[in-house]
Amino acid sequence: VQLVESGGGLVQPGGSLRLSCAASGSILFYSMGWYRQAPGKQREVVATITSNGRTNYSDSVKGRFTISRDNAKNTVFLQMNSLKPEDTAVYYCKIVGVANSWGQGTQVAVSS
Repeated sequence: VQLVESGGGLVQPGGSLRLSCAASGSILFYSMGWYRQAPGKQREVVATITSNGRTNYSDSVKGRFTISRDNAKNTVFLQMNSLKPEDTAVYYCKIVGVANSWGQGTQVAVSS
């Protein structure tokens, strides 16, 4: 399964973006995750969603970001609200537990 992220861009602090991750095949039975990597930092998990819709968030985004999925469209979303400069990073989606299942990433920049 190939993953393609989209929806990144430049936004002012307090703004919103919605990221999409389109899979080339069915993700119905997979847990999916969004991760990010800021310049000079390690890649970190942002949010995950199980095959039955259970979600989990990092403390840094809890209450601001929402992960969701549309299994019929093989797509995972990340709604990001109240964005902060520290959210600036390349955002990746991945099939949880499957090695080398990263997408190419989409850049998010939060700056005034």
